[in-house]
Amino acid sequence: MLPDDSDSPMIEIPTNNSDQLTYLALGDSYTIGEGVSDSGRYPNQLVAKLNSETEKIWSTPKVIAQTGWTVEELEKGINRAAIEGETYDLVTLSIGVNNQYRGLPISKFNEEFENMLLQAISFAAANTNHVVVLSIPDWGVTPFAAKSERNKSKIADEIDAYNRLKSKICEKHGVTYIDITAQYRSFGTQPDMLAADGLHPSAKMYGLWAEKLFEKVQLINY
Repeated sequence: MLPDDSDSPMIEIPTNNSDQLTYLALGDSYTIGEGVSDSGRYPNQLVAKLNSETEKIWSTPKVIAQTGWTVEELEKGINRAAIEGETYDLVTLSIGVNNQYRGLPISKFNEEFENMLLQAISFAAANTNHVVVLSIPDWGVTPFAAKSERNKSKIADEIDAYNRLKSKICEKHGVTYIDITAQYRSFGTQPDMLAADGLHPSAKMYGLWAEKLFEKVQLINY
């Protein structure tokens, strides 16, 4: 979640052939899996579960994400990745925590997130059923927040406001929105649910997100 010094997008290029389904994961530290191995982050766990529990074969997800990215920085990362015109069978979007963390105007997020969602829809070949948005976790419950002496109630209120906007915009465009915030508030204080930095999720927590995604994705008619 904290800003990263690099301007280069973190991109994993999938190994793919024509009979495999493709997946683009867009986001920030929660998508790149800060503090966990590649196999532990939720996009990779989702693909592993889809490949083991469904008849479809999915290629390794393409991940465009970086620790510290806001919506605006994700857009720049996508532009640098030069994937304009490409389409994917599934697109997930998890973004916004760094807008809140940096205290950026929520009105700015409102406009930028909708534009980002429309871009995600375009990467899904305009099929809104193939796009899934994750809510912003409440990092205020973590040991990192406690050590930084940030106001937990203020963080929670702001994240709730961000998530209400995300949910409303997703509903407007017919995109599936998954709430992981309540679950994170329940488990985000547990050491085994956090990476070593006491802020980012562990592979175990990402597994819970992958489960929620799997429930939705397995219902999509491919």
